[in-house]
Amino acid sequence: MPFRPPAPLRAIFFDAGNTLLRMNYAAIAAQLDAAGHARPPDTLQRADWRARVRLDAHLVTGVSTESTSTGDLYLRYLLEEAGAGDAALVETMGRWRSDYNPPVGVWNTADPDAEAALVLARARGLTVGVISNSNGSVEGILESLGLRRHLDFVLDSHVVGVEKPDVRIFAMALARAGVRSSEALYVGDLYSIDVLGARRAGLEAVLLDPGACWGARDCHAAASPLAAVEWALGGA
Repeated sequence: MPFRPPAPLRAIFFDAGNTLLRMNYAAIAAQLDAAGHARPPDTLQRADWRARVRLDAHLVTGVSTESTSTGDLYLRYLLEEAGAGDAALVETMGRWRSDYNPPVGVWNTADPDAEAALVLARARGLTVGVISNSNGSVEGILESLGLRRHLDFVLDSHVVGVEKPDVRIFAMALARAGVRSSEALYVGDLYSIDVLGARRAGLEAVLLDPGACWGARDCHAAASPLAAVEWALGGA
């Protein structure tokens, strides 16, 4: 039986990193090239899609997505999936990542479909918000990329004091939007954090899976934030 979006749908909430925002694959590629391990950005992007699935198994244990250990593990998985998993290189790239573009880091690039997704959702009368595990910088990143103006609110876990998959951060978003959980949809890139977290709070969720890496899951999967919005609005 196909998955169906909420009806009526009054609000849609998005994750930020790996949903509205992308890693700066070009910057990572440049650093790898400088270290003598050239990998094109599109190879790193595909490796990232696979790395997220591996990372999810680690996050099921309840570790914070914002911990240093999680960030280090994620980077190692990405490099391994790109065929650049030598331990010394992983350590070198980890030091580079820690020093790169603080406090924003490598998630400083808009997804190509992000603005179109937000514009479409707002045009259809939906309340549109962000629920993100972040370090306090996500609203500024969205502002700098021209995406904040299309959002009704941004909830940053560092600012509000609770992070996904805790149901309280989803409840905050529902309260801000003034809707019931059955009237809202969440879009994110990690099954255990985004889909299961949203479900525990009573929301339906869409899993972003641009590389078709997650396999069969008990939720709708979409290739992009725009595809998720189109499905939610009945266009897919």
